[in-house]
Amino acid sequence: MQTFRVYRMKDAPRQAFRWAPHTSGASSLKPKDFEQGCEIEAASAYEAWTLLRGTERALEIGDVLESASGEIRICKYVGFEEARWIVPEPRQAALDSMTPVEC
Repeated sequence: MQTFRVYRMKDAPRQAFRWAPHTSGASSLKPKDFEQGCEIEAASAYEAWTLLRGTERALEIGDVLESASGEIRICKYVGFEEARWIVPEPRQAALDSMTPVEC
């Protein structure tokens, strides 16, 4: 058994996600689009989904499961697929890395 942390997609991004076409490969996720939910112990993402199904905490399309090892899976219509967090570069670091241009 492993522990999964549940992240719930906020309503506005969920609506866009639900209507977006299915893409292959790892999904890129913005942390600001999610709220941390509960933790659940299960053998796999699919068992976690089964344990939560039919409860008020059921996983919905767009919700994310993160394992203790850091593996991230997003719930899609076709099952759980690989995902990763996009961590934006701090603005000052981005500005510092820019090369000045002569005016």
